[in-house]
Amino acid sequence: MNIEFKRDQHDPVTEHDRRAEEAITKSLTANVPGSSIVGEEDGAHQGTGDVTWYVDPIDGTANFARGLAFFCTSIGAVVDGRIVAGAILDPMSGDLFTADLSGAWHNGSPIRSTGYRDEAEAFIITGYPSARDVATDGAEGLARFGDLATSYGTLRRSGSAALSLAHVGAGWIDAAMGTSVNAWDICAGRLIVEQAGGLYHGFGADGWNQPGYAAYTSDLNPVALNRFLTAYEATD
Repeated sequence: MNIEFKRDQHDPVTEHDRRAEEAITKSLTANVPGSSIVGEEDGAHQGTGDVTWYVDPIDGTANFARGLAFFCTSIGAVVDGRIVAGAILDPMSGDLFTADLSGAWHNGSPIRSTGYRDEAEAFIITGYPSARDVATDGAEGLARFGDLATSYGTLRRSGSAALSLAHVGAGWIDAAMGTSVNAWDICAGRLIVEQAGGLYHGFGADGWNQPGYAAYTSDLNPVALNRFLTAYEATD
């Protein structure tokens, strides 16, 4: 497929991202008149109602464009500054993760965010360091990454923050962390993690949509992850 780039070569977009967002926006505004929409591709559109939808039509576009089956669609609903509902769909596996203020579910069955206690046995997904992190943090950032890689039993760079958060909520992985995300990346995923009993830590700004996040299961003792967060926030 044809691939274009937004900010730089690390930020791809395809016609399918745009078409998917257009279809989602039409559906949301038709079913909930007056909705505001904040989408990754088409920006913010202010409505007259109380609900703002944060839409990532394809989170993990680079994976999608090259046929790597780790991408998703993520939609979150915010009312009065509070995330109240969210859904993340993995179209390749058919896994649908949902949450509202009463709980969190995977394909309709309740989920709990539980896993390993010790990081030496645990599985972490991270987007750090991105190319922008390497440019700003240099050798120090690579050292922080090395600490995570050696402290955790398994470390992967999957390319989709939203789907990684959903997997933390389901307890399929133990932790996820990133430093360069947007509101549409984490809106639904944050609620899924928290309503499943996991822990979510946002950093880098005020409000719920910080550009940095760390999420982990209720069982994990995140020693190395906390070490990373302390060092990162001290120099951010």
